Order: sequence, then structure tokens, then C-alpha cells
Amino acid sequence: MNSGKLVLVTGATRGIGKAIAEEFAALGYRLILTGTNPETISALNQSCSESTSYVAVDFSSPASCTQFGEYLRALPRLDACINCAGINIIKPIENVSDSELEQIIAVNYSAVYRTCREVAGIMRKQGGGRIVNIASIWSVISKAHRTLYSGTKAALLGLTRALAVELGPDNVLVNSLSPGFVLTDLTRKSLSHEELSELQKQVPLRRCAQPQEIAKAVAFLAGTDNTYLTGQNIVIDGGFTIV
Repeated sequence: MNSGKLVLVTGATRGIGKAIAEEFAALGYRLILTGTNPETISALNQSCSESTSYVAVDFSSPASCTQFGEYLRALPRLDACINCAGINIIKPIENVSDSELEQIIAVNYSAVYRTCREVAGIMRKQGGGRIVNIASIWSVISKAHRTLYSGTKAALLGLTRALAVELGPDNVLVNSLSPGFVLTDLTRKSLSHEELSELQKQVPLRRCAQPQEIAKAVAFLAGTDNTYLTGQNIVIDGGFTIV
């Protein structure tokens, strides 16, 4: 049913992005997946199926983003774009350097904007498409030392709404998805068993999400079953932001 349809997923070599890529692959889509390490990307291209292509992109580099933009403009069509690549810097505001500010804006916002700019033109011409921007619960709530992350992820919500209005007449549906605590490899490495247990107690469902749970929601937003939901931010957090 989805054979021939092409989906772009950025930041797809680990964590939530990898789970999203796996979900789309299971549904029969062709895939373009990005990662930052050229050696990893080369190895993945040698082992992946013919329906999947990996592209090395450093979203903190303007030159790399420009090259990626040229790659996207050469595509004959693109059915869905999932902007998942991102970084997190947690620091007191007075300790944040200009270079850190510029880096997180480049990766978490500017790169998403540039990618959307390229894919919007493709989707307009073909008569429709889907864009999903992966934000975070820290786009709707926040904590100390998260000025960089919350600021850039909240910016994605504004971009999503504006794009939904602008691209709606061309049948391009644009939404954002804000995951809460997700049990990725990075989460397991970052938190001790005790810290993870304490964190899960704060979630009404008493557990973290599995990456596949986020991926399934993204697949709906970016698929043909979604015909009227646009301009929205879907929070998937087990109820964490309502308590």
C-alpha cells in the first residue's frame, strides 16, 4: 500500500529517530535517513535494503546544510518529512556561551526551517505531503537550566503552526509531536536505576514511553490516514505535563 512512497527522517541512526525509521520501513515506505557520522553512514548504506538510503549531514554546519538542501531539491517527490535531529544543552543561563547558543539554534531550529523550506516546494508541486517536527515536553513546560532547549523546541511549535496555515491550501499537513520521557539507550546510559525509577514515579502511567510508541504516533501523523489534523502539537508523555 505504501510501496513507492518516500519518507525523510532526520536524526535516524539512534533513539526515537531510529524507531521512527523502523516503523516506516515496516509499513513499506522507501526511506531517506540522516545521521552525523560519515563512517557510520557509509557502513549503514552497505548493509541496508535497496529501499533505504542514509545521508551524512552535520546540521550545525551551514555548508553541510546547503549541500543537503541541494540533495533534497533533486528529489522527484517526497511524501513525508520527519524532523527528528536535535541536541540538548543543559546549563544555567549565565554559563551559556555564544557558541553553544548558536549551535543549538542551528541544529534544533535553523536546520528544521531549512529542511522544511526545501520539502515544502516539493510537496506543493506534487499536490500534498506531511511534515512532522519532533519537539519535546520542554516546549510546553520547562525547568531550570533549560533555556536553550526549551527555547528552540518551543520555536518549532510556532514554525509548525505557521507552516500549517501557509501550506494547508496545497494539502500539506504540518504537525509537531512532543515526547516526554522515552526509554532510549541514551536514557538508560544517562540515568541510574534509582534515578530512572524515581523519574517514572512522576509519570501518571508510572513508566517511560518506548520509542516504538512515539514512532507509531508519528506514522499516523505522516501517513494517509491523517487527512484533517494539522497545525497541532501532540504531547505524548504518559500524563506528565498535566500533573
